[in-house]
Order: sequence, then structure tokens, then C-alpha cells
Amino acid sequence: MAKLLKGRFIMLWFIAPSVFGGENVTLRFPGGTEVGLVAPTIEPGQIILARLLQAPDVKKVSIRFRDAVYELTPRGQALETFALIGLDLGLKPESYELKMSVFLQDGRVEEMKHQVLVSARDFSVKKLWVKEEFVRPPPEVQDRIERESEILEIAYSVSSEKWLGEGAFERPHPGETKPNFGEKRIYNNVPRSAHSGVDIAAPYGSPVRASNSGRVVLARDLYFSGKTVIIDHGLGLFTFYCHFSRLKVSRGDAVKKGAVIALAGSTGRSTGPHLHWGVRLLGSRVDPAALLSLALPE
Repeated sequence: MAKLLKGRFIMLWFIAPSVFGGENVTLRFPGGTEVGLVAPTIEPGQIILARLLQAPDVKKVSIRFRDAVYELTPRGQALETFALIGLDLGLKPESYELKMSVFLQDGRVEEMKHQVLVSARDFSVKKLWVKEEFVRPPPEVQDRIERESEILEIAYSVSSEKWLGEGAFERPHPGETKPNFGEKRIYNNVPRSAHSGVDIAAPYGSPVRASNSGRVVLARDLYFSGKTVIIDHGLGLFTFYCHFSRLKVSRGDAVKKGAVIALAGSTGRSTGPHLHWGVRLLGSRVDPAALLSLALPE
């Protein structure tokens, strides 16, 4: 069945009856287009890898999930054949709609809706003691904190449309990684926001490396996170590293996977030398561990 919608000729509106769990799923459109969705589990902090598998006469594929839009094109065209969909740390356990639109070369559009059932994930609670100035900042630093918040927003606002990474992600430091993503933090008996990354044991002055290739969009000292580096890997994916004693890169630098970006330290709101490693994906806070299991193109 076809219908006219806002001036476009829609060949099909198909509502997929299945619910995407933790298995591989291939969604097939009537015209032959196939889109694969892959994720080990569907829970807060995870990443869904969407791949354009078959694309006969396809101009582009648009995927909308919550407030984010992801676009794919066949190999050799303007964009990439894959997208990374982040499931934010704060997602509630319920069903969310994923809408896909296939734009064909002859002007036709095929659309499909698919339900993504996000399961619950339990997070631990931890009490920490830090300098009081990092729990209740004094008035004289409020302007700095607000300004740095705006700087971070700008840093995350622009990402390369092309994938800058090279193969799989790697851990930025060989130290022991604490599985504390999403941990509910209580500083000096005052509840604060959930921990949006993982902590890696890193002796003072030890080198920290880029977990994949990309472009440095921020390298500076911030009030809460101390000396900080953010790398854009393209497609809306950023990795965040902080509490350094010394920075080894500058904003605008192109870095290769494994390149030293800074030396470990304990600057900012920190209880001792370590590395905080975080990930943002089009605004979603995702678990760095989810990056390590992704089968990404070289």
C-alpha cells in the first residue's frame, strides 16, 4: 500500500512486530534494503551498531531514535555505511521507538518502525570524600564553572560526519579498570550526579593514550575534571579523559590510536591519581566498556 505524505511518495509504512533484544537483527525493506542492528545487551550505557547491509538504488537511510538522527549512505558515497546509537545512562526500562526511512534514487521512500526494549540496569552507590570546594564551590568560582559548562557543550556540539577511528577501540591505560559506570556518587554526604565513565588505576605521571584515532576538540584545565582531553572520533562519538597532571596534545590536533595524549594525575575533583575515561555519543552517556566490544570497520 502506498500513500502521499507531505509531498513524498511513501511506498510502505511497516511496523515491525518484533522487539529488539540482545541479539543480532536484520530489518528488510520491500525494495531489498537491509539494515542490521547489533548489540550484546539492550540496557542503559550500551551501544547499538546499525549497518547498511544491502542498498539497491538507495540514496540514504535515516534512523531516528529519541531525539537523535543518524544517516547512512551506501559505500563510496558522502556518509558512512554504519551508525552508532547510544543508550543513555538515564534511560528508563521501557520500549522506545526506532524509526527508519530509506530514500531511494527514484524519489520513493520506504519507512519502518521498530521497538527497542531497554531492560533495567542496577548501579551501585559509593560515598567519597573530597575537598569541600568541589562539593559546594565558593561564589568566586561560579562564573568559571558556568563558562566551562558552555565550553563543554560547544566541544560536543560539532562532530565529523566521517568516521575518524581506525578499527577497534583500545583501553587508554593498562591499569585495573573499575566497573563503576553509572555509580551513584555521594560526595561528603551530598548526593551528586551519576558517574558517567569508568575509573582506571593510573600511577602519577604514567602515559595515557588515545583509545582510537580522531581529532582533539578540547585540551585544557577544568574546575571539576582537572586537566582534560576530549577526542572526536566522528559520527557523534567522543571520548573523554581527565584528572591529568600534564597535557601532551592541543585542541585541533589529529591523533592516532595509541598516541600519548597526557600524563596521569589527580587534578580537579579527585581522591588520588587515576584516569577517568568517559564516552558521549550524540549526547548520550555510554559505558566505555561498550566501545571495546564493537566490531568496527578498519
